[in-house]
Amino acid sequence: MEKGVLLQAASIFMGFFAMMNPVANVPIFLGLTSGYDDRTRAAVALKSLLLAFLIVAVFSVAGRAIFQLFGLTLAAFRISGGLLVFLIGFHMLQGDLSRVHTPREEVRERSKEAELGIAVTPLAMPILAGPGTIAAAMSFSAGGMGDVVLTVAMFGVLCVITYVLFLFGEKFVIYIGESALGVITRMMGLIITVIGTQMVIEGVLAVVALGGK
Repeated sequence: MEKGVLLQAASIFMGFFAMMNPVANVPIFLGLTSGYDDRTRAAVALKSLLLAFLIVAVFSVAGRAIFQLFGLTLAAFRISGGLLVFLIGFHMLQGDLSRVHTPREEVRERSKEAELGIAVTPLAMPILAGPGTIAAAMSFSAGGMGDVVLTVAMFGVLCVITYVLFLFGEKFVIYIGESALGVITRMMGLIITVIGTQMVIEGVLAVVALGGK
């Protein structure tokens, strides 16, 4: 694999890692699956991550078709998606959970009654594959089939890592502590705001290059 491809893969992986933030999602997962036995918890984790992977893969592959269907431009998507990503990162920097990335409390409470149903919502959508993650996936994969394959592959690797974190979540939270989780969340927030800013810059530059068309 060429050095440029490796750097691109690393950039995509870190972008997804910061956006999905599997470390900070461990306590959320544990809270949603509290009282479940190990087998049910593992099933919820697997189902939610498979669904999240499918969602991101579909938007990565069909991004261009979606643009054409609705008459959208990549520049417009990068600007709007970048603003959305920036907003999520800004909330994380403040130590808050963005409303577009985290379900409301009443949604969580209703989901607890459905056991495996929580794998669909709120876990797969919007916690794991929220609007920001989808926007980032479509932006990462906009350069062609090579970018699509790389984007889907890197998100797949992240899903495997997240699955392991979910399975060993209790031990992980005890090991690193609540304060460390807060620091990690803010670090991820900073990375996300930079990604969002970069997306907006690329979108604006593309509009300028087209003469504002």
